Amino acid sequence: MRLIESSSVSQPAFDFGDEIPADFADPTYTVGELAGAINDSLRRSFRDGVWVRGEISGLQQRGPHTYFSLVEDVDGDKAVINVQLFAPTKARLAPMLRKFRLELRNGMKVRIHGHLDFWAQGGRLGLKMASLDPKYTIGAIAQSRDEIMRRLVADGLLDTNKRRPLSPIPLRVGVVTSVGSAAWHDFRNEIEHSGIGFRLTVADTRVQGDLAENMVTAAIAGLGLHGGLDAIVVIRGGGARNELAVFDSEKIARMIATSPVPVLTGLGHEVDRSVADEVAHTALKTPTACAGELIGRAQRYAADAEQHFAAICRRSGVVLSEVGNELSDTAHRIARRTHAAVERSDERLRMRVDRLARSGPSALRRSTEHVERAAVRLVERPGELLAQSGRRLDVLAARLGAVDPAVQLARGWTITRTADGGIVRSAEAVGAADVLTTQVIDGVITSVVDDVRTAAAPHPAAPHPAAPHPAGTTAPPATTHLDPPDTADQKD
Repeated sequence: MRLIESSSVSQPAFDFGDEIPADFADPTYTVGELAGAINDSLRRSFRDGVWVRGEISGLQQRGPHTYFSLVEDVDGDKAVINVQLFAPTKARLAPMLRKFRLELRNGMKVRIHGHLDFWAQGGRLGLKMASLDPKYTIGAIAQSRDEIMRRLVADGLLDTNKRRPLSPIPLRVGVVTSVGSAAWHDFRNEIEHSGIGFRLTVADTRVQGDLAENMVTAAIAGLGLHGGLDAIVVIRGGGARNELAVFDSEKIARMIATSPVPVLTGLGHEVDRSVADEVAHTALKTPTACAGELIGRAQRYAADAEQHFAAICRRSGVVLSEVGNELSDTAHRIARRTHAAVERSDERLRMRVDRLARSGPSALRRSTEHVERAAVRLVERPGELLAQSGRRLDVLAARLGAVDPAVQLARGWTITRTADGGIVRSAEAVGAADVLTTQVIDGVITSVVDDVRTAAAPHPAAPHPAAPHPAGTTAPPATTHLDPPDTADQKD
């Protein structure tokens, strides 16, 4: 460490009545001198620079220069060092970054080489970046990807979406992409130029950057719940390896694996397969290839349908020809059999005409005799039937008279009714102070009940149909049995 002589430091003298301490003669630095001393010490201690690894945070561009911080979690706290990547170094590292398809992004794990520098104007220690170890970043990406793959395999999600049945003609397609990007235009142009009636439902989302993971996951989930989709495609153009690493996200991979709709990926990278590709139903190289897969399926389905239709037409022609021949043979057989049947029928008809000609006169004679006998019976029988019917009517009239209420009233029977017109049939149906009307042969008597006495009920016996009921009741209607007319004489 470079020391500064005390004689070079001017110290004002103040007389406060105290003696100057003995150690007041130790060197004292100005702020600028201290900053220079720190930088000299850093250059001597880290003569060849220093390698530092961490995660990029707060990346920003200021003119041609790039500034960011390297952060690391240490026991729950963050250790931070500021990094400056100046334009000349940035231009020198650009070919190497392109070769390994890397681009500095927030969240990217890096191992960088640089020189420590204490910035006096800001009072901060920083690292002037000089180089970067691309293999470290690629290895970190691969390690993270391998850990995610192991968890997905352990949970049985690697082939879950592959088992979803993909329609042979997937016309209703959900698209997860950034609308306005080259990937979207390439995909849409292929679909439109195919001449097939695809119906696209597009979820416009970020496919790179800090928000990409959550936005892509939400887009896939939303399209999965949309209903009526045959497939979902996730597409984006090519880019840096670490940009495409967003599709190594475990969150996106799990959403693809558990999607109820088959998911196709076209992520625009020719070399590597992302975790999203591994769990997808079908992984394609580019968005154009993804569109080509959908178009190819539809075209193969149409070609198969045409082939089947042509086969059906050919088979139908053969069957119709065979059936036509069979129908012609059947028609000829029917014609021959019909001719023979007509001849046999003509013969039977002639035989029956002959029999009818021979038996007709005798049958007509028997019928005439039968009609004559019937006419005689028709003249004689009505008188007998009328006499029998008259006798039965006399019997019925006698029975009806026996049960006529007027006849019973003439014999001294009465009919007693309550105030509402109901017939009194039992003493239990009457109470004290009830008003009763009694019908006799020549009028009606109204009375008020003073007392009701009930007698022991006699043993019930079936009354004779013609016997009248006691006073105060009406005789039930007699059941008259009408004998059917004598049909003994109506045989013919």
